[in-house]
Amino acid sequence: MKKQTLTAFLLLLPSFLGTAVFVLIPFLDVFRRSFFQAVGGSFVGLSNYIAVLENEAFLQALSNTLRFLLVCLPLLLGLSFALAVLLYSLPFARSFFEAFFLLPMAIPVASVVVFWRMLFHTDGLLNGLLGYGGFSGGDWMNTDAAFGVLVFSYIWKNLGYDVILWIAGLSQIPKEQYEAARVSGAGELRCFFSITLPQMGDTILMIGVLSFVNAFRVFREAYLIAGNYPHNSIYMLQHLFNNWFTKLDIQKMSAAAVMLAVVISLMFLFLERRNERKERTDS
Repeated sequence: MKKQTLTAFLLLLPSFLGTAVFVLIPFLDVFRRSFFQAVGGSFVGLSNYIAVLENEAFLQALSNTLRFLLVCLPLLLGLSFALAVLLYSLPFARSFFEAFFLLPMAIPVASVVVFWRMLFHTDGLLNGLLGYGGFSGGDWMNTDAAFGVLVFSYIWKNLGYDVILWIAGLSQIPKEQYEAARVSGAGELRCFFSITLPQMGDTILMIGVLSFVNAFRVFREAYLIAGNYPHNSIYMLQHLFNNWFTKLDIQKMSAAAVMLAVVISLMFLFLERRNERKERTDS
């Protein structure tokens, strides 16, 4: 037993050292810097945290980010799950549509940005089509419509990925359960709510976490399209951190990073505990 433990420890040691050097130690340094001034290095206690919470740009970026997550995540999860259920019931067309939905992930970000600019620019394709119909367009990325463009970009980019994950989760449910339920007289809706949904808990948690992480990657498109200071509706936390970094405002950036890390960690811990309690209840 001791030999097996030593072998497992030696196998995990390189990963642990890499995580410690590139993640844990840098984060501990960020945590330390959040209590000090960047210039002079004097201890300031919680002053950096108070300054961040009173910063209007931080509050706006936080509000926009939360709004984006609250709009995008339910839309993406619901739409991708509906498409996955539909494709799972059509096995003859599944392979074609899986490849079709995964196509956006294979397109480079720079190409996507060029297309968005051609489509949503003042002299772009969308305004041209509206002009033919007798409607007037505008500079879409400098109005409140920019938020809708960003939401559409996120869903378009991640829809296929989530559909594939949903289909993988649906394929783990034994078909015998559906056959037994139909023999007993259960319809499709009863099978869906009594068999499919109860067994998708782990899949929902996994896809939700991955979609949450991917939501922060949409900053690349927003930054390349609109720059450091986009329209107020799409000014996200990533823009704020990027601007603080270019200005070397290390103390604010460190304090904000620690607060976000704590909030996100607590959220994931809550979801994990909730999932464990649900598994114990079901068993």
